[in-house]
Amino acid sequence: MSTNPSMLNVHLVPHTHDDVGWLKTVDQYYYGDRNNIQHAGVQYILDSVIDQLQKDPARRFIYVETAFFYRWWKQQNQSTQRIVTQLVNEGRLEFINGGWCMSDEATTHYSAVIDQMTLGLRFLNDTFGECGRPRVAWHIDPFGHAREHASIFAQMGYDGFFFGRLDYQDKARRMKTKEMEMLWRASESLTPPLADLFTGVLPNGYNPPEGFCWDQSCDDAPIRDDPDLEDYNVDEIVQKFLNASYRQAGFYKANHIIMTMGSDFQYENANLWYKNMDKLIKYVNALQAKGSKVNVLYSTPSCYLQELNLANLTWPLKTDDFFPYADDAHDFWTGYFTSRPALKLYERLSNSRLQTCNQLEVLGGPKSKSGPFGEGDSDTMKRAMGVAQHHDAVSGTEKQHVAYDYARRLATGWAHCEVLVRNSLAILSGSEAPRVFCENLNISVCPLTESSHKFSMNVYNPLGRTVSWPVRLPVNGSVYSVTDANGRAVDSQVGNVFISLKCTCYIYDMKSSCLLPLLINNKSVLLYVFKFLKVTFDETTGLLSSLTNLETNQTIQLTQNFYWYNASAGNNKESPQTSGAYIFRPNSSDPFVINKTAETQIVTVSSTVQEVTQWFSPWVSQVVRLYEGHRELELEWTVGPVPVADGLGKEVITRLDTDIKSSDYFYTDSNGREVLERRKDYRPTWELKQTEPVAGNYYPINSRAYIKDDKHQLTVVTDRSQGASSLYNGSLEIMLHRRLLYDDYRGVGEPLSEPGDFSDGLVARGRLLLTFTPPDTAADVHRPLAQGMVLQPLLSFQDGTPSANTKLEFSGLQTDLPPAVHLLTLSQWDEDTVLIRLEHQYQAKESKTHSQPVTVNLQKLFSTLDVLGASEMSLGANQWKEDMDRLQWNTSKPLPLSAKDPSPWEVTLNPMEIRTFLLRVRQL
Repeated sequence: MSTNPSMLNVHLVPHTHDDVGWLKTVDQYYYGDRNNIQHAGVQYILDSVIDQLQKDPARRFIYVETAFFYRWWKQQNQSTQRIVTQLVNEGRLEFINGGWCMSDEATTHYSAVIDQMTLGLRFLNDTFGECGRPRVAWHIDPFGHAREHASIFAQMGYDGFFFGRLDYQDKARRMKTKEMEMLWRASESLTPPLADLFTGVLPNGYNPPEGFCWDQSCDDAPIRDDPDLEDYNVDEIVQKFLNASYRQAGFYKANHIIMTMGSDFQYENANLWYKNMDKLIKYVNALQAKGSKVNVLYSTPSCYLQELNLANLTWPLKTDDFFPYADDAHDFWTGYFTSRPALKLYERLSNSRLQTCNQLEVLGGPKSKSGPFGEGDSDTMKRAMGVAQHHDAVSGTEKQHVAYDYARRLATGWAHCEVLVRNSLAILSGSEAPRVFCENLNISVCPLTESSHKFSMNVYNPLGRTVSWPVRLPVNGSVYSVTDANGRAVDSQVGNVFISLKCTCYIYDMKSSCLLPLLINNKSVLLYVFKFLKVTFDETTGLLSSLTNLETNQTIQLTQNFYWYNASAGNNKESPQTSGAYIFRPNSSDPFVINKTAETQIVTVSSTVQEVTQWFSPWVSQVVRLYEGHRELELEWTVGPVPVADGLGKEVITRLDTDIKSSDYFYTDSNGREVLERRKDYRPTWELKQTEPVAGNYYPINSRAYIKDDKHQLTVVTDRSQGASSLYNGSLEIMLHRRLLYDDYRGVGEPLSEPGDFSDGLVARGRLLLTFTPPDTAADVHRPLAQGMVLQPLLSFQDGTPSANTKLEFSGLQTDLPPAVHLLTLSQWDEDTVLIRLEHQYQAKESKTHSQPVTVNLQKLFSTLDVLGASEMSLGANQWKEDMDRLQWNTSKPLPLSAKDPSPWEVTLNPMEIRTFLLRVRQL
């Protein structure tokens, strides 16, 4: 089939949208189990589609979720695999997007997104070669779209991006102005068009036009084309299709339009679809002989995109993002930014553990996968993390039993990694003594430290620079001494049931910088001041009252408290929409304060840490901490079980109120990377009619948010993805927890009320790190602080004293990386190759010191690896950089000539640039 330049070309794209878990687990969806919940069986979809594609070479199909296709492929015989390979080679089966899943865009961290995309793309590349490489990104279901995702897709070599959901006001304006397709300039730092991405909004979400769903799950009439039988309807169907085509064409600029022919878990019986689409194409095109100007054909998103590119039109430019998303006046999908806070944290910690696992597999060499502690691997964890990025996984919008399954997968993945890590650390340290990892330190539980009189702690730092990391361990003794690997005393403090100490974690280290046993006395005085910060509390209320930066001699008034929004809006007669897993819809703009005062119960002071514990209610408490030598204030909050006996669902926030003159502006990060400016009751691309003054001003944050004026900036670094806003001048609020009593009618079919360990509600605990600086130096503090929160040191413990031949210090790097450079990826690729990504972690112009190009020598990075060769790749590691050839668009400039690297081994990074290399290495 071909297009016709003088006609309206309608591209029919047969597709299925297969959630990698939602109402059922990923396994249940694959096998078609528990169809009483939802009828869906992915294996049958692929079986049926492959069968039907063979019956007519004109037919097309696209597939997206590699996690499912990978399972199916492994179960096929060689004959079926040959057939599928031929279909791929001929373009009849095309992979689109190609990641392990279709990731969420609000609650995912960029490093995990890049990893899950790499996982899926590598499988497709290894299996099908160049014909299996996706050219188009396809996020038809995520609930809002992040600028950083678009930037990632562009850097991975995608030609375009299509999605289904955007704000109803934005969509109405775009349809009117024919701006449903645009060029998205997705970075303020990278030189255009490096992060430019052609972006299209699909006309019907991701469903077919009304009346044209021929799946077994649909009720639309089939095409009845035998004139001798009753109810012949060809003329009626054809006219209805022509009307739908012309109506849709009125919203788009080109003489090509796209129709998504499929939906959730459709094509289990593909014959129904193809039989009717074959007829539709036949009868619509037959009218061309009578003067019709509509040409309909089987197509794919990449074929459609190619035609748009050939049209040589000028496209509108988009520079912000697509958050928040609302599908109606009172229906803002901003609750899921915080939904399931414990799962969101567990996913983030699992990402840190996976990076450590990947690194130690490289540094420990081949024996790390098969060593003294057994067989270990990183692949299980990679697949578990890949699934966890799905837009109904880390987003918190799945059913409860599915959330448990995601967590179980992450735990299983870590169990496999744990063996690898033990083996690698044994190789690097020379000690095969048993090693344990204390998984429950967040609740002060570690059997080894609580029972042993003498033990050692290894600290592995996955960052490429030295960090200072406070450690708290549960112990039973009252007097301990702590020494580092060189026998020097380490500052430490024994409290009631735990010991606090400060570890300096060098470079890569598995450095045993903090060797326990420990030492200290009990003291109780109110926390006020350390070297860099001074904090004051109001004597009457017990709340924070001010924060001072002692280096710059700046002080702000700072009050912090906890509140909850009443989520039970179901009695609102104007709009019955309630808060749920997706939607945030408080029934009042004014939250309820949990307590106007805080009872201050415990105060600890030492040379290492000063802390104050605040109790706001039986279900809300907080520990405020200052650590010696640190420039941040730590707020460790504990919320839950959230009480609902009063019949009210609650959405719990903490709010920071200051005298910073922020003028309705605030700033949030995009997937943990570049920061976007936000403004209350405002959207950059259309005149907003604000209908939800709270929920309509919430945005996702993955690692940080801040407010500022000319002289002061207060930045909050988070330990997981959350929702945040600034509703008042000088104010910043972050939603911490949600417990709801009603479903929000977006498909999940159950209230968001997590039972917790004792079935009385989930208790969530987390940390916020506050920095207070002048705006022009703020990034110098919050950039490394946020990376340190994402990639946390891994602690492991051994009973007794290390043997004399144990190597107590090790660094995988020859020296610290430059401050602007972050080692994003270090992962074994093949037997003698290693994948690395080096990232410039500063935006252009945000730091006088670090927002400059920086050069790194690849041969002088690692202490255990001899780098023999280096080849640069796309960000997704499925193309050589020199082979990348993306479509160019009229709005964009020609690709700039990138400045040459100083030498083959020296690579230069510009602000926000990520460079990916495959290194050929030899273990030293």
